[in-house]
Amino acid sequence: MYAIIKDGGRQYKVAEGQEFEVDYRSAPAGSEVQFDTVLAISQGESLRCGQPTLSGAKVSAEVLAVTQGPKLTVQKFRRRKNMRRKNGHRQMFTKVRVTKISG
Repeated sequence: MYAIIKDGGRQYKVAEGQEFEVDYRSAPAGSEVQFDTVLAISQGESLRCGQPTLSGAKVSAEVLAVTQGPKLTVQKFRRRKNMRRKNGHRQMFTKVRVTKISG
């Protein structure tokens, strides 16, 4: 059984027990998160697709931790202007585990 959900402009294919990272949320570890924008649910051979979403379908997940992604280096350079900038960035994510797919 799996579901396709939409969160933060991205689509994720998730199954029960799967861990994945979503955009940062200020939720403490151990709390519950609901994903209401479910695009499709597959149960064995049957597949239910929404147009665009399935009404009444939800995916519940448990927040595991807040993590940071890899460090990205941002460099700006303009030739002959004596202008150089070097900056770093680490995006914050929330790691969740799917507990239940209903709908």
